[in-house]
Amino acid sequence: MTTARRDTYTPETLLSVAVQVFIERGYDGTSMEHLSKAAGISKSSIYHHVTGKEELLRRAVSRALDELFGILDEEHARAGSAAGRLEYVVRRMVEVLMAELPYVTLLLRVRGNTDTERWALERRREFDHRVAALLKAAAAEGDVRADVEVRLATRLVFGMINSIVEWYRPEGPDGRAGAGEREVADAVARLVFGGLRKPS
Repeated sequence: MTTARRDTYTPETLLSVAVQVFIERGYDGTSMEHLSKAAGISKSSIYHHVTGKEELLRRAVSRALDELFGILDEEHARAGSAAGRLEYVVRRMVEVLMAELPYVTLLLRVRGNTDTERWALERRREFDHRVAALLKAAAAEGDVRADVEVRLATRLVFGMINSIVEWYRPEGPDGRAGAGEREVADAVARLVFGGLRKPS
């Protein structure tokens, strides 16, 4: 692979390159040499922006986590019935995942081998618990079915949403524009809430 030297790298563009390399090679399989080659800059230039690859990982997973936790502070996630708030959060999770696809993909692939990965896993668990609490509240209000255990339902919902990173491509499989964020969010909401809502 030939690389052209770039003199105008910013922390943001370097982060974008690092995320792609981490996804392709795995965090553990990525060296600073791999990052410098992919970025087309020297290792010393990378150290001008960050202390090392773990700082790049922390910045990347923080970006994904900040976007996800930000959903919970949005007005529609805080007001109204628990079922309505839950549906809003599920839709927004899909939108954030698609808008921040590489960053969320990396977040979902951390395994806990470093301090940063363990921190990210703990934050993910905290987010999961907060969404599960919404589902539990919706069940308590009688708006979702009570014959599916809350933890299992939460895992199934997260499994559906998180699987999007494995198949979604913004450009679509044939190079044309793929499904939009709203289209995918609507489909997920219909599938999730068509099954979760208590039959009338």
